[in-house]
Amino acid sequence: MDYKSTLNLPRTEFPMKANLADKEPQILKRWGNLYEKIRELRKGREIFLLHDGPPYANGHIHIGHALNKILKDIINKYNLLTGKDIIYVPGWDCHGLPIERQVEKELKERKIRKEDLPKGEFRKLCRDYANRFVDIQREEFIRLGVIGDWKTPYLTMDPKYEAQEVRELGRFYEKGLAYRSKKPVYWCIYDMTAEAEAEVEYQEKEDPSVYVKFPVTGMKDTYLVIWTTTPWTLPANLGVMVGEDYTYVYFRTTVGTFIVAQELLESFREVTGLDGEVFKKVKGSELVGVSYEHPFVQRSELKDHLSEETLKNMWKVYPSEFVELGTGTGLVHMAPGHGQEDYTVGIRYGLEPYSPLDDSGRFVSPAPDFLLGVRVFDANALIVNLLKEKGYLLHHSKVKHSYPHCWRCKNPVIFRATHQWFIGMEARLNSSTLREVALTEIERVRWIPDYGKNRIKSMVENRPDWCISRQRYWGVPIAVFYCKQCGEVASEKEVFEHVANLIEENEFGADVWFEKDERELLPEGYRCKRCGSAEFKKEEDILDVWFDSGCSHASVIRPLGFDRADMYLEGSDQHRGWFQASLLESVGSYGHAPYKAVLTHGFTVDEKGRKMSKSLGNVVSPQEIIDKYGADILRLWVASEDYSEDVKLGSSILKNLIDDYRKIRNTLRFLLANLYDFDPNRDRVEPNKLHHFDRWMLSYLQGILKEVHRHYSNYVFHRVYHLIRNFCTTTLSSLYLDVLKDRLYVYSPNSWERRSAQTVLYELLIALSTSIAPFLSFTAEEVWEYIRGINPHLEESVFLSEIPKPDEALIDGKLEAEYSKLLKVRDEVLSALEKARKENLIRHPYEAKVYIQTKGELLDLLEKYKDYINFLFTVSQVELDKGGDIVVAGEEVENLTLGVSHAVGKKCPRCWIYYREEEFDGEVCQRCCNALKEMGYVCT
Repeated sequence: MDYKSTLNLPRTEFPMKANLADKEPQILKRWGNLYEKIRELRKGREIFLLHDGPPYANGHIHIGHALNKILKDIINKYNLLTGKDIIYVPGWDCHGLPIERQVEKELKERKIRKEDLPKGEFRKLCRDYANRFVDIQREEFIRLGVIGDWKTPYLTMDPKYEAQEVRELGRFYEKGLAYRSKKPVYWCIYDMTAEAEAEVEYQEKEDPSVYVKFPVTGMKDTYLVIWTTTPWTLPANLGVMVGEDYTYVYFRTTVGTFIVAQELLESFREVTGLDGEVFKKVKGSELVGVSYEHPFVQRSELKDHLSEETLKNMWKVYPSEFVELGTGTGLVHMAPGHGQEDYTVGIRYGLEPYSPLDDSGRFVSPAPDFLLGVRVFDANALIVNLLKEKGYLLHHSKVKHSYPHCWRCKNPVIFRATHQWFIGMEARLNSSTLREVALTEIERVRWIPDYGKNRIKSMVENRPDWCISRQRYWGVPIAVFYCKQCGEVASEKEVFEHVANLIEENEFGADVWFEKDERELLPEGYRCKRCGSAEFKKEEDILDVWFDSGCSHASVIRPLGFDRADMYLEGSDQHRGWFQASLLESVGSYGHAPYKAVLTHGFTVDEKGRKMSKSLGNVVSPQEIIDKYGADILRLWVASEDYSEDVKLGSSILKNLIDDYRKIRNTLRFLLANLYDFDPNRDRVEPNKLHHFDRWMLSYLQGILKEVHRHYSNYVFHRVYHLIRNFCTTTLSSLYLDVLKDRLYVYSPNSWERRSAQTVLYELLIALSTSIAPFLSFTAEEVWEYIRGINPHLEESVFLSEIPKPDEALIDGKLEAEYSKLLKVRDEVLSALEKARKENLIRHPYEAKVYIQTKGELLDLLEKYKDYINFLFTVSQVELDKGGDIVVAGEEVENLTLGVSHAVGKKCPRCWIYYREEEFDGEVCQRCCNALKEMGYVCT
């Protein structure tokens, strides 16, 4: 008889080779309306709302985009698989400089200047460009397996969105939170626009380091000494700042007397090489009011350009809380038009923010003639040379330091005073300031990881007022009007609402602002509330793109009927970007944060921890991985990494992930292959009637499920991944499934022994397929299709099912404790068998007879399970006594001695286990004979 044909060997069409790159697009087609089905079938359930931070519609997606979107998808899908409804509306940031620059680049290739086009035509090119990449990125995100409302995403250039943004600006103006002022802001001289704090990044830059002497008025050969790394700001110098409580010295040398801070005198002497003596010490407060002369600017040159108050107060010493004694001289050159702290002190003492520069950073009148038309960074050398010629330069060297750069063009930015629109951090919201309310709300939000709270908190505590105006074309207008007669701003709610309605009704939204004149944009018959004039001029600046995206809660979340999202999730750089902009906009408009929780992730780096860049040749594109391995491998990478730190990716990491994927897939395949004849509605064995090994596994599985839910709920996905991987490779493949093969293959198909095992295999299959679904989405869906072949009553998609919740009734603590001890003995047995194999006593574990010598509780336990422990240890025979040709002592279990001999009797040709002659019925063992009879065979 061909005994192999009588065994219940695994059977399944579920392929061992995943072939994900080909299979996944087929699954995506089946998912075409899945989001809509979820919303319909989960109607009335608890809703989880993760609000999508909008990426720029600019270029193909990169690996950072994939990390971000997959993390969001894992969270959404886990919430789905706990029975909730989800709302996920993807969005795109469609305005701003990145798109403008790309369009300008395309125009340049066609030899067309932006300035030669009407604004409306240029804006159309920007809109077309954004639409093109929205479509491209949408398909790329869908290919990742991300479920969401891809048919109607939100776009910041949508007329409804732009209209709401104008209404939000109106709310800020109405509450007195928005104002216009001339003050220094970050300014990119290459893009020629103001920038917010979130739009600058710090990089190393080499600058001059100069010590300059300012002659004290009325004191011969006596000088205030300042130190600066920005000589180009000296033409705008209006004062010198000191710390009132610091001690300053008069240091007499052969070339003059120099006033510096006592604490910095030694470093000053060392740097300049000057020698001399201190003949006088004063407090900083005693220097306040001292006048000095500018080294190369004459007062007469500024007479027609500065206010009388500034002319009266300039070139004096002023007290400042911002002076520090870390470097320099303790006297700080003050240019209120080129520094936030300088501006703060200057305004306090009647000094205006003076900045003789144009938008491209070139000096204009009334700057000294030798600087006119010169760009700021080029001016450094000219100013240093002039100071040297005039004898005002005490020392000149170079210094490398951290300096702000434009995050878009990567060039250094400057601080420059211009007229801009701001949101005031100290403006009042009822009894508190905007800053205070924002800080209170930060405390109410759950920050994941928790260090995010301190990060954003310190930023909000220290940030200056938010500059919201930009000098560009492609964006939402700052919808205000200035009275031509008296300068009053038209700020009534009806004005903002009227403009918002015009934008909402226009096919191209905010283009209406640039196409129509003031009369057409203002409510009919509107007149200035101060002077009654009907003549107005509209603002030409547009809103900061951070205000654009910061309004998304008002344009997306609130129309859905919610006042805040359950979660915002972006990279850790968004503490100073979108998280903060959204917080301030929502607090200003509605008094609270727009989110209940904020999760941040690190950046993608290569395996050596280096930033990915084309120059290093270490860029890994998501498309490349998908085309070669499939999106599930990319998703597995996201789940496997600790996203709270920078996330590494490279070829060896991918290789390990592919190995892990195969192990998980093969475990699922084994489960499917042994359930081909199992009907859970007919063949299931009740939990209390299961074989004790199966009851143990079912109890153990509840603990796994408990950990799965705990880790998902705490957003530590890499722990879910490690838990499932280890469960599949160690607990299942190397133990439970390995031991189970005998019962699955040898007993008759309908036997209790086999049905008991299959009952638990089915539970494992459901638990594993749903538990991996948030990250191995395509594989889980593929598996689910085969599970539905076993149980057609299941939901049509794994994402319409639920991850089983741990069932306390199935937990058997006593049984788990007993098996814990048995499995420790099993490990000792396996070590002894390996020794026997190396000494050629046996070739296969079934050839072994194991002797176990122990005492006490362990002996009682082994006696209790004596009829099964040979199967648990995968040997033919076990005797609870001393003996064996090879004898070893237990390494981990005390009072345990193991012996191994070759099994006695002969090998059953069907099950391969050795039995004594009297235990055979014909050619096969009695156990196999019984199984054959049940199957209709005759034992021979």
